[in-house]
Amino acid sequence: MPRTIPTIPRKSASQERSRATVAAMLDATARVLTRQGYDRASTNRIAAVAGVSVGSLYQYFPNKEALVAALVARHNREILQLVREALTEVASLDLPAAVRAMVAAALDAHLVDPALHRIFAEQVPRMGQLAEIEALERETFHLVRTYLENRRREIFVKDLDAATSILVTTVEALTHQFVITKPDARDGARDRFIDEVTRLLVGYLQPHRRR
Repeated sequence: MPRTIPTIPRKSASQERSRATVAAMLDATARVLTRQGYDRASTNRIAAVAGVSVGSLYQYFPNKEALVAALVARHNREILQLVREALTEVASLDLPAAVRAMVAAALDAHLVDPALHRIFAEQVPRMGQLAEIEALERETFHLVRTYLENRRREIFVKDLDAATSILVTTVEALTHQFVITKPDARDGARDRFIDEVTRLLVGYLQPHRRR
């Protein structure tokens, strides 16, 4: 049985100074990962880029994997906030407008640092399940599920749980794939991608629109 690598921080940052230190470590982790790759990244290098001692780093994180896990979790929280804001803004609009806004928000979040997303896609499966990421995914599911429930009369899929899962998973998978394969895509390609994914999802939720 393979050895389980701990990815839980040793302690949380409760004070402003310690939060700033942790943020600097995570920013440094992102820079080292994108410049040197996952395999060549080390806690010594990350500490040096962050401007802290490696001993200070180990006070918070037991290893490189824990740093990456925290970085992924921070990124997912940012995406969750974008999804929350997008759904709030379009709460009174029809389903196609809401789906398009969600796809656009997810894509724009992923396009912030395409090189980092590529590393996430490669390494997160190797690191195993991360409890915090799973919790964030559940919250994303809940937000989208709530919106779909409010639009129940417009949706022709009977099982809203299944519809929500398909919607969230499809957006996440396709945006990741787009960012990884087309990190330098121009606005025209971005807009076409958003239009096509929106058409796919709306066609699933409202098949009568195809006619």
